[in-house]
Amino acid sequence: MALIKKEVVDQIILQADIVEVVGDFVSLKKKGQNMWACCPFHHEKSPSFSVAPNKGIYKCFGCGKAGNSVQFIMDVEGTSYVEALKYLAKKYSIDIEEDQSPAAVQAQNERDSLYIISDFAKEYYVKALHKNDEGQSIGAPYFKQRGLSAATIQKFELGYSLDSWDDFTKAALDKGFQLKYLEETGLTIVKQEEGKQYDRFRGRVMFPIQNVSGRTIGFGARTLKSNDKKSPKYVNSPESPIYHKSDVLYGMFQAKQSIRQEDECFLVEGYLDVLSLHQGGIENVVASSGTSLTENQIKLIGRYTKYITVLYDGDPAGIKASLRGIDLILEGGLNVNVVLFPDGDDPDSYIRRVGDTAFKAYLKEHSQDFISFKSALYAQEAKDNPVKKADAIREMVVSISKIPDAIKRSVFLQQCSLRFGIDEQVLISEYNKIHLTEQKNARHQAPPQPSSYGSSFDEMAAEAEAAAAAEAAMYEDENQAETSQNDVLQRREREVIRFILNYADKEIEEGLTASQFMLSELEDIEFKTPIYKRLFDMCRLKLEQGFVPTASEFMQHEDKEIRNEVIDLVSEKYELSDGWATHEIFVPREADLVSYGSEREVLRLKWRNVQMMIKDQMDTLPNLSNAQDLDKCLRTIKALKEFEKQIADLLGIVVSR
Repeated sequence: MALIKKEVVDQIILQADIVEVVGDFVSLKKKGQNMWACCPFHHEKSPSFSVAPNKGIYKCFGCGKAGNSVQFIMDVEGTSYVEALKYLAKKYSIDIEEDQSPAAVQAQNERDSLYIISDFAKEYYVKALHKNDEGQSIGAPYFKQRGLSAATIQKFELGYSLDSWDDFTKAALDKGFQLKYLEETGLTIVKQEEGKQYDRFRGRVMFPIQNVSGRTIGFGARTLKSNDKKSPKYVNSPESPIYHKSDVLYGMFQAKQSIRQEDECFLVEGYLDVLSLHQGGIENVVASSGTSLTENQIKLIGRYTKYITVLYDGDPAGIKASLRGIDLILEGGLNVNVVLFPDGDDPDSYIRRVGDTAFKAYLKEHSQDFISFKSALYAQEAKDNPVKKADAIREMVVSISKIPDAIKRSVFLQQCSLRFGIDEQVLISEYNKIHLTEQKNARHQAPPQPSSYGSSFDEMAAEAEAAAAAEAAMYEDENQAETSQNDVLQRREREVIRFILNYADKEIEEGLTASQFMLSELEDIEFKTPIYKRLFDMCRLKLEQGFVPTASEFMQHEDKEIRNEVIDLVSEKYELSDGWATHEIFVPREADLVSYGSEREVLRLKWRNVQMMIKDQMDTLPNLSNAQDLDKCLRTIKALKEFEKQIADLLGIVVSR
């Protein structure tokens, strides 16, 4: 595998701003010191995904994903460590010197090989369109006929596949690419029993499909043979390790910046719809490429905006088929508008017929919220038929029930009531039935969410009371006999390491930092949990070498377990609301009480260790027959119990005798 020098890696990590990197994929909002968003890695309606700018990390408190800028790119793009570094180096204009020898390329892992061969195929098809006589005489005229400019063709890297059985496959093999990768990407079809191999795409115009970072992952291909009834109009790449059609939207790479700037995404069906609108100055447009809309595609759009406008052609059958899928958009918490074009037109044909200016005006004039559109559609169908009308109303309530925002639900229920002339309470009753059924059938509860900001005093007081109750329950739980002592000890060891990493250089008195105090006080304690023992030993070694054991260094550790644990330890799920200051109530933060906190965490760990030692001695007692050993054990237990009581008194804990 190509190697990147350590100093270059350090430079990339140093320059990669976590907010900028994550912000390319997710719309972040500042709350307190951190930034928050709905997680890009799992479906959720309320934000539990946190980015800490001062620590350079992200953490989802719902699914557990966490890391730095490099890990985020690896997670969101599904790339290797090296590919993630390359991505960030390109973003921040950092030069990378790599070994491009055949041996290094051969050593690339399989996933990287699939990307490389897909890029080669894209360049091959582009060259065939522009440099080959067949491409110039057949492919180029088609794009010209569809009104596409040279700039659009170049921007979307459109191409042409020659009408030959194996021209591309031969070219790829001649370049040294392995047949297994050609087959895995679907570029080549291999018939083992016949000993044959041939190109999947032949005599077609080619639309490269890219992921959000611009890497080619697959292709859509349109035939130009109108008289061949056996050949499908469109052929797409099959699923592969780098291409999952349910996760991809055509044009997202070119559209993502515009979507974020306009805070709106236009959703169309086909490749040419995207190309024509993009060329007409509407760049915030993507296509589902003829597939039913999926939850992952909605989540992908939701990274950049909460507003989707679906552009439908005038085919009623197609509209009815798509309505069920768009309920997913509502369920995802996004706002949906609809624009319906005249019968016989789609976005591509309409913008070419009326021009850019008239098209944009049409969008503004005919855009309506999805619920209004759907209710009008169903009301027209139902007319004076009571049974159809009842079914239409029920369909509307089902759609409205998908909306997570209570105020929006209420508004749409009122609107639906007026549209169908039915009492609003009847609709609310029907909604409640649907909601209760969904709750009953739910298999998983939503993860706990971070506190909101700008809360009222009563809300903050309720949160504080709940937090206090939770903490009290935790300590009560620790004192229950059935609670595993090992689990309790692990919890206390974790808190010690968390405190050291978060406040390593914080002075608790002049000339004495929290890490120096805690490591010194616990030098005779043997940590039982392997991961915390490793971290404690690493912190102690750093201190002995004259360095502060900071979390930032451990977050770059080569051991993934160390990296993940440290990120988890320094990630803060909750922050104190600024609203307390508004009410002129001073609530001390943990960082304000480091001296007090570090001493208590040391005492708590010592107390649990003493309890474990007492238990070990008590377990040994029944097995002792020698009077001298028995007496020694009893004296040890007595001394340990006295020590336990001393620590308990300092902690303010009553020990039952």
